[in-house]
Amino acid sequence: MNGTTSWRAWMLAAMWLPAVAGAQTTLSPVQVTAPPYTSHHGGYLISGDFQTNPHIPSVVFPAQALVADDLLSVDPVHLADDDYLVVQECASADCSQASIVRVWNAGGAATAFQNDENRILIKHENKYWIWVEHFPEPSTFGCDDCQYHYYTRFEPFSPPMVLMPSGELAADNKDALLTARTEDHVQVKSQSHEGSTFVVTYDDGSTVRIRRMHADHGTQ
Repeated sequence: MNGTTSWRAWMLAAMWLPAVAGAQTTLSPVQVTAPPYTSHHGGYLISGDFQTNPHIPSVVFPAQALVADDLLSVDPVHLADDDYLVVQECASADCSQASIVRVWNAGGAATAFQNDENRILIKHENKYWIWVEHFPEPSTFGCDDCQYHYYTRFEPFSPPMVLMPSGELAADNKDALLTARTEDHVQVKSQSHEGSTFVVTYDDGSTVRIRRMHADHGTQ
């Protein structure tokens, strides 16, 4: 079944829960402000407060909006050979266009990074989400510039939840990529919190550990 149309329409209309949900609960005269699944270290509030939604069970997103200077830690403990782990963000006001933040394949980070391939410095507040795409292993037959059996080049902009490989390898495997785009994304099988780390496992065994590090000026 192709769920592309249904989940995209739902996501653009109502997917993003209010950023303040769960952040503060007031029970007069007691005020609870500590977000769940957190720890403190080195002046950072470290949070595993991420979640999925039953309407789009392939997507992980932060329960509270990521803001400028946050560090997003995404550690693909294991990726199936044909899986691509993607972090995207909105690239238009209505989120009908998205941009790639980072992509990993089974060999590691497939897009540019600085210092640490598993840490992303958030430059501005926005809507970010994490998901896994499955592409069949590309054929490199006749491709003079193809050194790896992974896609490593991607269009920087696309609709949400669409990953578009580019370059010679993608051109040589165009039909297989078009077929893969009609299939559902890799679904989340289980999720848990290990202290301040969110751990998500996908149906095909891919496992990712996710944390958000936010400067906690109150502890300085």
